[in-house]
Amino acid sequence: MRHGLPATTIERTLADLCVSLALTEVVVLADSALHRKLTSIKRLSAIADHFAGRPGATAMRQVIAHSEPAAESPMETRLRMLLVLAGLPRPVAQKSIHDRWGRFLGRPDLYYPDRKLGLEYDGGTHRANLVDDNRRQNRLLAEGIRLLRFTAGDIYTRPDALLDQVRITLGRAAP
Repeated sequence: MRHGLPATTIERTLADLCVSLALTEVVVLADSALHRKLTSIKRLSAIADHFAGRPGATAMRQVIAHSEPAAESPMETRLRMLLVLAGLPRPVAQKSIHDRWGRFLGRPDLYYPDRKLGLEYDGGTHRANLVDDNRRQNRLLAEGIRLLRFTAGDIYTRPDALLDQVRITLGRAAP
């Protein structure tokens, strides 16, 4: 009960949403709950076990497999899911990068360490932080880190072009 009303746990709510929402959208919600430490992979797995055999149970296991506690924004999660569901390798989320002297250079939203490729989702806050973003980008570029920057328009209206650009930069052919 919350404020005198019946309520479910976050885990139960996510399990229920697996029946009616797309996988990516439930992962967005799970990432947010995990990042805010409102739940854990262990607790999500327990609810998936509890609902085994029921509608949404398989989707809940997929949500858990794709969840990322380090994700810091819904659009970052949507970008990661677009990549992964298209068959690209899962990038590391929020990877801190340091130079050879240990100085912090930056932390791309998503990162492919073996290719030294960072991916950034640029939302509204990036316009307000443009100077800091540019300085961080310059530090990363100086260390040989390539960066690709994407917006909501890329994710929602040009996903194929976005995927092609990442594939080309990673040196991978389309599946």
